[in-house]
Amino acid sequence: MPLITRSPDTGVWLLTTPRTSYALRIDETGAPCHVAWGPRLTPGEADALAAPFAEPSNSFEGRPAVGEELPVDGGTRYGPPSLQVRYADGSRAFEWEPAGHRVDDSVPACEELVLEFRDRVVPLSVALHYRVRADTDVIERWTVLRNDGDERVDLLRADSAAWTLPPLADYRLSHVTGQWSAETRLHRERLPYGETVLTSRRGITSHQANPWTMLDDGTADEDRGRVWSTALAWSGSWRITVQRTPDGRAGLTGGVGHEGTRVPLAPGEEFTTPVAAGLFTDGGFGAASRAWHAYVRTHVLRHADETAPVLYNSWEATGFDVDEASQLALAERAARLGVELYVVDDGWFGARRSDRAGLGDWTPAPDRFPDGLRPLSDAVHRLGMRFGVWVEPEMVNPDSDLYRAHPDWVLHLPGRPRSELRNQLVLNFARQDVADWAFGWLTRLVAEHRVDFLKWDMNRVFGESGWPGQEDGNDRLWTRYVHHLYGVLDRLRAARPELRIETCSGGGGRVDLGILARTDQAWTSDNTDAVDRLGIQQGFSQVYPARVMSAWVTDVPNQLTRLSVPLSFRFHVAMAGLLGIGGDLTLWSEEELAEAAGLVARYKEIRHLVQHGDQYRIGDPYGDGTSAVQYAAPDGSEAVVLAFRAGPRHGAPRVPLRLRGLPPGVRFRDTATGAVHHATVLTEYGLDVGLPSGDWASVLIHLERVPETTR
Repeated sequence: MPLITRSPDTGVWLLTTPRTSYALRIDETGAPCHVAWGPRLTPGEADALAAPFAEPSNSFEGRPAVGEELPVDGGTRYGPPSLQVRYADGSRAFEWEPAGHRVDDSVPACEELVLEFRDRVVPLSVALHYRVRADTDVIERWTVLRNDGDERVDLLRADSAAWTLPPLADYRLSHVTGQWSAETRLHRERLPYGETVLTSRRGITSHQANPWTMLDDGTADEDRGRVWSTALAWSGSWRITVQRTPDGRAGLTGGVGHEGTRVPLAPGEEFTTPVAAGLFTDGGFGAASRAWHAYVRTHVLRHADETAPVLYNSWEATGFDVDEASQLALAERAARLGVELYVVDDGWFGARRSDRAGLGDWTPAPDRFPDGLRPLSDAVHRLGMRFGVWVEPEMVNPDSDLYRAHPDWVLHLPGRPRSELRNQLVLNFARQDVADWAFGWLTRLVAEHRVDFLKWDMNRVFGESGWPGQEDGNDRLWTRYVHHLYGVLDRLRAARPELRIETCSGGGGRVDLGILARTDQAWTSDNTDAVDRLGIQQGFSQVYPARVMSAWVTDVPNQLTRLSVPLSFRFHVAMAGLLGIGGDLTLWSEEELAEAAGLVARYKEIRHLVQHGDQYRIGDPYGDGTSAVQYAAPDGSEAVVLAFRAGPRHGAPRVPLRLRGLPPGVRFRDTATGAVHHATVLTEYGLDVGLPSGDWASVLIHLERVPETTR
């Protein structure tokens, strides 16, 4: 059965996914218009929803603000435009003129629809792309714009796609907000009338917001209800405008950039927007998250089928005081715990003794590593671990040999101050010579020192974002920087296919589908407090899977919050993602080291479920009772539950947790206690997880299906 069909009678295009349908048509004016997005439809049913173009009801209205596949600036359109163009003579507007279509089915189980248009007056072409696959309900969309004329065209706004929701009694918007060390705080709030803008103007995805949305009618929960969700695959500045109209409609548009920026198109030049992905589910927020997780693992990550190793990172143990002997001592202790990847953090290079100097001089400090990093790397490998290092390729300290040699390589505006944040400046990756320099030293570093893993950090946002000497440089900077960043990562991975990379930006400042297509995991937050992490990880999991969520066990009192919680609680929170350890192991007692080794071994027994299973969120980590995260094998053979009581809860009632995703009519055995449970009882009546007494309690329960022959 084809995934994309066109009705010969109505011209409706029907995109079919395993459980949903998306329909559109070109209306009588030539504009691409939305028809439906929701439960599966037959072609005939989609035809029945195609309404003819309606003239405005009065002289104050114009075209509906919601309902076009890419609303343009021009004519009687008064909603937020997805496409806003300024021509060489200063005029604006775009009028749709259909120019053809095609369906590409050359990739198995995948089809792509391309609708081609041009402006009726100016030689500007627009192609709308739609991609659907047989194994996911996620629909990918993007737009390609080409200047076919002889004069420059400025794209004041060039979004990837606009999305239209059906009429609902009410609308609720789900999204995340935050700041450094407090990322991905989940908010669900009634969508107000008018326009709600979610954005980053910082040159990166940002700690303050993340480019995804979920919309429902206000009644959906984790297990039921219709949810429409979108996510943008872009790692620079971005903008999503969600609109609720006075006549009861809602929709959104999103893409690169922010107000005040533009994308210049020279004659003959093309601009391809990043992918905007969207999905619909009637299974609530939990089903939406699981659909996103499966999509990321299958179609975004390059090595999602791998099992991510248990990691140790030296930062909280040593800070900038890094040398070969101390790192080797830590590595030996880490190996005793069962760690599989040892990462040397900041401080190994140049004159780096604090955050005030050395950034940009990426050669091992000779007084600390007289023979380079290779002896330490070899020792780590002999201990049975992989070897990784921290890098920050996009930054430079003014006190560095690199800056003294190339002061013009940083983002700046002539005659303006060069603002320093964390005593550093941003290198202009939009310059090809800067990108080539980064690729060169990174390739040498990895090859010469047998580096298996890079923690790629970025510890400040853009400022004085100029590119002097380059025509239209200040405008081209915002997109070309990201494209060159992607290019360096792509070239590096092609040159060193065995290399694995973690994306980091002062924690979770650059996490999105675009960067995850080029890295293997994400540093979630610089806040390693286990209690705070429960909320951070809940928001992170709305779209991004545990397979990419790095989480560390660090020392107490926590260096940021000063809170002390038990070692087992810290481990259980981190075991909900990619387990890492970041404490000073030289200060851990033998009892703590033994407990940690046991917990690492326990994680290795269940990490296949965490990293590759279906995730279910149970309860509210901010609430007064017990919350949990559950991971179930897709075939129903086993599950793991990590349950938490996050705080002092003396006398709190022991409410059983109703598990999810278990096949009815079978039984499961607790691998630790041997207790046997009926799946129906676990899902309909719940499991008493038996949290220990005391504050900050947690427990891990691993359930395996009892074979039929032993019942």
